[in-house]
Amino acid sequence: QVQLVESGGGLVQSGGSLRLSCAASGFTADYYGVGWFRQAPGKEREGVSCMDLSDNSTHYADSVKGRFTISGDNAKTTVYLQMNNLKPEDTAVYYCAAVVLWTSVQVMCEMSQYELDYWGQGTQVTVSS
Repeated sequence: QVQLVESGGGLVQSGGSLRLSCAASGFTADYYGVGWFRQAPGKEREGVSCMDLSDNSTHYADSVKGRFTISGDNAKTTVYLQMNNLKPEDTAVYYCAAVVLWTSVQVMCEMSQYELDYWGQGTQVTVSS
């Protein structure tokens, strides 16, 4: 059973940085995708950044390009999201999700929450102006 546990959220001022971590366990295949998604109050969940663990290819939403970086450790048990130059509009609950990846990471980031197989519990990120 795949388990995902997020950590690293918190309160930060506009322009500040945070690093989120997603500790993953239970992967039984070599071709999983792991992504970060977020949901702000009153808004739909959206894909922020996704990574193919088999080849390290990545995708970013336009709203975070140049500010966020997704990466994984060598053992591929932890996936990070480094968030720099944070803005108030980045405020949301951030979720880590995983799926057996049969398509591109761009498509993964566009998947609905019902299409992704595994989810973490979420971590709150609040950016004050």
